Amino acid sequence: MRKIVHIDMDAFYAQVEVRENPSLRGKPVIVGGNPDARGVVATCSYEARKFGIHSAMPARTARQLCPRAIFIKPRFDVYKTVSTQIGEIFRRYTDQVEFLSLDEAFLDVTENKKGIPSATQIAKEIKKAIYEELNLTGSAGVSYNKFLAKIASDYKKPNGLTVITPEKAQDFLDALPINKFFLVGKVTEEELRRIGVHYGRDLRKLELDYLVSVFKKRGYMLYDFARGIDNREVENSRIRKSIGAENTFNEDVNLIGVEAENYLKELAQEVSMRVKKRAVWGKNVTIKVKFSDFTQITRSMMTPYPISEVDEIMTYVHMLVSKVEEPEQKVRLLGITLSHLVDKEERKGENISLFEYLDTLK
Repeated sequence: MRKIVHIDMDAFYAQVEVRENPSLRGKPVIVGGNPDARGVVATCSYEARKFGIHSAMPARTARQLCPRAIFIKPRFDVYKTVSTQIGEIFRRYTDQVEFLSLDEAFLDVTENKKGIPSATQIAKEIKKAIYEELNLTGSAGVSYNKFLAKIASDYKKPNGLTVITPEKAQDFLDALPINKFFLVGKVTEEELRRIGVHYGRDLRKLELDYLVSVFKKRGYMLYDFARGIDNREVENSRIRKSIGAENTFNEDVNLIGVEAENYLKELAQEVSMRVKKRAVWGKNVTIKVKFSDFTQITRSMMTPYPISEVDEIMTYVHMLVSKVEEPEQKVRLLGITLSHLVDKEERKGENISLFEYLDTLK
């Protein structure tokens, strides 16, 4: 049986900022965009979360919820450096490390460099090293697969350690709220609650054929997850080729109009936040449009240089929307993807701004 550890740093960006400036300790700190503009929250301290503030929330809304919040512009180069230091601690124990973002990773410690038989002991040592060497805390989840390890790391935050053994897994999952399951976003949660699924035990009662008919490929995974089954391997040095976000609407909307524009802006904000979290940039923008009759199209465009900002993404999105034939059709899904990803080193020398580039086309 495999031994998997998932480490998730606690409010990572905010925690790094507090470490660098101790006067911020105990205060509601928000790392994100300008609340006077169209910025979004990247993350926030636990003091800020008490006011209902969360990632991807408009910064303006966050300030309304907590007027005394301290806003800090993200410093992704700093966060990436710290993430590299955390990765060095991980690799003292195993090279089987899969980073999902700058602040979380899976480790397969079934066979580890130190010959420690207990995955729980390894998790304790890693947490201790991160705290003593970097003055930061992270939460750890330990189990026999990735799905359970990730759920466990989120169970007791901040600075928690949760172990889900094979003997306790099914009882744990049966009592788990459905929105805590991997693959269950807002839309899926609403669909599941409509059919009476509120906890893992409710999900486990559904037949595989039914789940697949409703949720397609995700149905297979939901069926397995409800039973504590996850055969995915820890992928060493994971490299994502694209980062995207999409939204299926409860009611169809017009592609050309304020409502669709707001949805697209939210998607662009989500994509921007995700690429920044991974400290990468993209050179290709793609939109996906699924119409009310379930026909689907995509439109793509290369950018002259790597981009990551919301306004840059939206500029290309507007160009791509204008290329959609019959834009008066109602749509049920919109998606935005940024691909051809590059890191900081690959991006060097690409210093022309989008708006300077557009000026050259006039």
